[in-house]
Amino acid sequence: MARQWSGGHSTSILCVGASPGPEGLLASGSEGGEVTVWSQEGTILGRLTLPGEEDSTSVVFSPAAPVQLYVSHGDTVSVLDPRNLKGHVQEFHGAGEEEINALALNETGSALAVADDSGAVRILELPGGKVCRTLRRHTNICSSVAFRPHRPNNLVSAGLDMQVMLWGLQKTRPLWTLNLQDVAEEEDGHQQRPGQLFNPPLVHCVSVTSCGNILGCAAEDGRVHLMRIGSGSKLEQQGAVKAHSQGASQAHFVSFLSHPYWLVTGGNDGQVALWDLSKHPVVAPEGKAKTRATGPQRRKGKSKEKRREQIQDKAKTPTKGEAEKEETEMEGEAAAAGAPKVTDKKPGPKLSISHGDKVNWLWPAVLKGEPSVVVADQSCSLTVYPLSQL
Repeated sequence: MARQWSGGHSTSILCVGASPGPEGLLASGSEGGEVTVWSQEGTILGRLTLPGEEDSTSVVFSPAAPVQLYVSHGDTVSVLDPRNLKGHVQEFHGAGEEEINALALNETGSALAVADDSGAVRILELPGGKVCRTLRRHTNICSSVAFRPHRPNNLVSAGLDMQVMLWGLQKTRPLWTLNLQDVAEEEDGHQQRPGQLFNPPLVHCVSVTSCGNILGCAAEDGRVHLMRIGSGSKLEQQGAVKAHSQGASQAHFVSFLSHPYWLVTGGNDGQVALWDLSKHPVVAPEGKAKTRATGPQRRKGKSKEKRREQIQDKAKTPTKGEAEKEETEMEGEAAAAGAPKVTDKKPGPKLSISHGDKVNWLWPAVLKGEPSVVVADQSCSLTVYPLSQL
């Protein structure tokens, strides 16, 4: 049975996060700079409206110190004490060059990655908040970042330029770049379906498995694009799962189920789904297939408004018939140039939930011992779905 957590916000909730551990707290951020901290039962423990009342776009608990909560709003990151939300403990003004979209912390809590509208990714040293590295290779909005577990100097970034990049933080150029538009165009050329409308694979969310070797990217084409990283941090194979009939807004690997390859997704079609990817060809390949990643493109000088207009012009929603045709024809995605096509022989989610509203953010969490997923949508309430029926 789904549960509603209400009363914590007066505006649409944009982001959710949970602190690690069996008794961990949850936090949510919404439009207008609202931040709410919740108990595992859904009791409101604290509420705060951040200075400036800019949208709270990302909330992240420190894995090393659960009493530290990082919240992005505008170009600023505020550090809060979730046990006492009377004001910020610390503020990093200008942490982003433009509005921040996503935050990520490494496992030791010593580095904070900040992704913003300019396409830049800044790395802040903690606890001081000093910018120690700026990564500038995205040619459009950088929407999501994630550190690789067990590799605190490896960072994944993805954006609305349809590019996924793996960085070694010792350098300011990526180890590799995969352009999902090139992958899609190559596959579409083989399929030869003239006149069919496709949403471009603008990436909204990136997640890494707890073992650190599989990446999942939720994209506007409704797919979750998968990548396997091999030895030497090389990109070994790429594929995809057709997850949603409209844009996929969220994808998060679940660390607390039977293996690290469970993935929960949410989309603009109002669906929430749980996938077992342990047998997907990218995760469990039969042979050592290689995929080709390219060097980054040169940065194009475009204003923020022009970038947003470009994104809106590109994003086309297929008709219901086209979406159904695409779903049946393209369960598996071709790997990048030179690699064999990978197809999931048993497509379909293990659990599908008709949430009914566009998903802004979701977060898998164990709440009072029960595997669950917390969903934020266009409303000012959270919805909690149990995953215990698996």
